Amino acid sequence: QVQLVESGGGLVQPGGSLRLSCATSGFTLNYYAIGWFRQAPGKVREGIACISSTDGRIFYGNSVVGRFTMSRDNAKNTVYLQMNSLKPEDTAVYYCAADPNIDYGLVPNEYAYWGQGTQVTVSS
Repeated sequence: QVQLVESGGGLVQPGGSLRLSCATSGFTLNYYAIGWFRQAPGKVREGIACISSTDGRIFYGNSVVGRFTMSRDNAKNTVYLQMNSLKPEDTAVYYCAADPNIDYGLVPNEYAYWGQGTQVTVSS
């Protein structure tokens, strides 16, 4: 059974950094597209990074490019999101998602499997 569990969220000051982890089980990580998404209160869920299931290319949303870095450790069945230069507008619940039927994507409804999310709050 496919499972994804996010961790690493918390409270951080503007300009700070956090690293989120997404521990996966029940599937072979590098055969699935994996995405990171976030949702702030009152806003739609936003795709911020994803990794291709075919060649490992990584794509980023415009709001995080140059600040966030996604990576994958197949041996540990874990995906990471390193977040630097955090801003108050990065405050949201962050989710990882997986799907075996797409190459990559930043659209939430392309993904079948989701974690429960981890809260990130950027505030002084």
